[in-house]
Amino acid sequence: MGVLDLFKLDGKVALVTGASRGLGQAMAVALAEAGADIAALSRAGCGEAAGQIAAAGRTCLAIPCDLLTATPADLRAVVEQVVSRMGRLDILVNNAGIIRRAPLLDYSEQDWDDVIQVNQKAAFFLAQAAARVMAAQGRGKIINVASLLSYQGGILVPAYTAAKSAIVGLTRALATELAAKGINANAIAPGYMVTDNTAALRADPQRSRAILERIPAGRWGEPADLMGAVVFLASAASDYLNGAVINVDGGWLAR
Repeated sequence: MGVLDLFKLDGKVALVTGASRGLGQAMAVALAEAGADIAALSRAGCGEAAGQIAAAGRTCLAIPCDLLTATPADLRAVVEQVVSRMGRLDILVNNAGIIRRAPLLDYSEQDWDDVIQVNQKAAFFLAQAAARVMAAQGRGKIINVASLLSYQGGILVPAYTAAKSAIVGLTRALATELAAKGINANAIAPGYMVTDNTAALRADPQRSRAILERIPAGRWGEPADLMGAVVFLASAASDYLNGAVINVDGGWLAR
């Protein structure tokens, strides 16, 4: 087997949350191009992503689910649906997330609860349900999407910062308990990316300029910048990587 064969995902099934757009769409397409069939979870249909996955010659199963209201039982049912419809589950990408901005002194309980629900609680219970399936198979890959705010405090985003900091801790907890079962749990921490979550920042000339001046690469990240990292973490090439966080940030944290 050549080294490039380690990155092939032929015969694998990946569940990607928030797969209908942005980072989730790019990662779902990358996994499909590497050979995996995709279960695409989103509040709406998987739209453009489904077409790109089909163009790669892979199957796309759309799973409508609103993580804001989903219970642990709902998330177990999602995993059961994937296994029932697609025969197995090898890869989980916990990507879906929301952000609510407000000054810390004015931050509402509702905004706090919503962000924690989607970004942290749903991620854990999906990982738990997926890990049960993967443990029975004897192998699997769990990939959580962290953030630069897993390391920094941020401005106007206390709940998002808390949730993304927790994602790094959760990734390490998953890795510690699941590695012996053949399951790799790792995370990707994107930098400042061109997504809906950063639209307000990019529209503010002063904030956008300040951010760009801090990024050694000199540009905002694009969803496609995560494609290589997610395929690596989903593949046999990362079989001895456990509890790691790959920062895809144009050098922001290195500066």
